[in-house]
Amino acid sequence: MVTPLDLPAPVAATQPASLDPNLGEAPVIAAIDVGTNSIHMVVARVQPDLPAFTIIATEKATVRLGDRDPKTGDLTPAAIERATQALRRCQSLATSLNAKQTIAVATSAVREAPNGMDFLQQVKADLGLTINLIAGTEEARRIYLGVLSGVEFHNDPHVILDIGGGSTELILGSGHEPRSLSSTKVGAVRLSALFVKSDPISDKEYRALRNYVRGMLERPVEDLISQLKPGETPRMIGTSGTIEAVAMLQAFQAQGSPLENLNGYSITREQVHQAIQRLRKLTYDQRVGLSGLNERRAEIIVAGALILREAMELLKLDSITICERALREGVIVDWMLGQGLIEDRLRYQSSVRERSVLHAMRKFKMDRGYSDRVTEFALTLFDATQPALHQLSPDAREILWAAAMLHNCGQYISNSSYHKHTYYLIRNGELLGYTEADVEAIANLARYHRKSAPKKKHDNYRQLSTKWHRRVVDQLHPLMRLAVALNRRQIGAVESLSCELDLEQKTIYLHISPREAQDDCALELWSIEQNKEAFEKVYGLKVVPVLRGE
Repeated sequence: MVTPLDLPAPVAATQPASLDPNLGEAPVIAAIDVGTNSIHMVVARVQPDLPAFTIIATEKATVRLGDRDPKTGDLTPAAIERATQALRRCQSLATSLNAKQTIAVATSAVREAPNGMDFLQQVKADLGLTINLIAGTEEARRIYLGVLSGVEFHNDPHVILDIGGGSTELILGSGHEPRSLSSTKVGAVRLSALFVKSDPISDKEYRALRNYVRGMLERPVEDLISQLKPGETPRMIGTSGTIEAVAMLQAFQAQGSPLENLNGYSITREQVHQAIQRLRKLTYDQRVGLSGLNERRAEIIVAGALILREAMELLKLDSITICERALREGVIVDWMLGQGLIEDRLRYQSSVRERSVLHAMRKFKMDRGYSDRVTEFALTLFDATQPALHQLSPDAREILWAAAMLHNCGQYISNSSYHKHTYYLIRNGELLGYTEADVEAIANLARYHRKSAPKKKHDNYRQLSTKWHRRVVDQLHPLMRLAVALNRRQIGAVESLSCELDLEQKTIYLHISPREAQDDCALELWSIEQNKEAFEKVYGLKVVPVLRGE
């Protein structure tokens, strides 16, 4: 059956808060998704006055980055070459359409490959294209944004399923903040490589594949269902090539001709089951002969369709409706949010970073008041030393904010060497709204608020993937140390801080106002003396604390 998607309600016009004036009235933006199976690009014209965007071109190449070396797990030279050529074509198309900016993200295959970062650096060197690596939950968040740009939820719960080459994302939301975001390592390319050795697939391999998929999906499905309210039955939305391929096969079988547009087309769980029973009995050559399946998709369709069916069965949902908007469009929406173009619908997303950090603080039972004071001091130092001592951007300030807020979360595990526990918790804490490189910088910056300074021999420091992120950690960790020192007793003894730079005397004066007039803040002053070495070494200025009233 065909069920047209509801058109999204118009988004109320807003005054752009931070749109780059160089982008013009209707900027053209390109978004690239470097996936495990394919590289996709959309080019969109953004209308800031609405705000909305119109897709003016798309590009797709099946490059199979997920065909990794079975011994090392590395991306193979052949896959890297295919991907590089596809990215070059994407760049050429984007340039021909006068795209002012290209935003690229990489997902599962690059995340997991030992040489994934080497690949991204090679692309940067060869093409001048920066690709941001994003975590699975961040991928799920942006998929949600993409779907919201094309489907009106009417405040009703929707389950979104995206089956990729290396991972499957499950999302629950009702048009507001997502209730559940998950990314699981079951993907059509990954599972085909692991389980499908015979042609057609043998009964033994099929059973092993089915059991594995069900076992991997059970936990995220349970978590999602736990977020449903009593009596709620969600609608299911599918957003991947696998789901489109299964739908195309069923449509062709039902009406004898392919569909021109799959957007809004629905298929039932029983139809998915019938498609699997048909596909699993066919050889690869026979599957290639089916209308709607190209050679690459025919290789992985059995595993992909099985993921779809098992998800529907575990969720007990009888149908799924296709939405052609997903991660790529979500990247565009995320850019619009960053530019301040969306103020009402999706409003919560504009503060997703803040909400994610505060959620982590609650999870690790942190003292909000203490963290707020340390963060205030850190940001005061940042603002006072910029641009005279450093020229770091507002993005660096956001990283400093997150690191300061979370700097002692490692005490949740143990007080002993808690700065190292802090690094681990942040690095694996699924902070949303940040790239993997950003999260790595936040974790490192928080880790170096005490004890040793950053060293090249430290494994965590070597994980910083860009020169800019290393500079952020190098230049801002001294500020973190002073900020923590200013709240040494953790009682808010220092009411406020102001800074005075005397570049001629190569001195920075820290003017400290105590909360209580009679408090000499002796422990805070001593702590500054103990922790000022890093600042003096990095910036070449002497640190002199001055207690107001002396």
